[in-house]
Amino acid sequence: MKQHGLEQSFLFDDQSNLVEVAINLRKQAEGMPLGIRREELLRKAQQAETAARIANWLASPGLQPPE
Repeated sequence: MKQHGLEQSFLFDDQSNLVEVAINLRKQAEGMPLGIRREELLRKAQQAETAARIANWLASPGLQPPE
């Protein structure tokens, strides 16, 4: 799936995988100079973290609204 010139390359089945992906993306971004590619990695990391929070919320027994 392409969106704004970026290729979607991840399929996730649980939130722990999403957290690992976010950590790896942030590590990759750390070593890069400032620029578009670094910003893309940081944005993908933030999206993965948000998706993990949502997955965790959806899996919770009470399904409480986010804080």
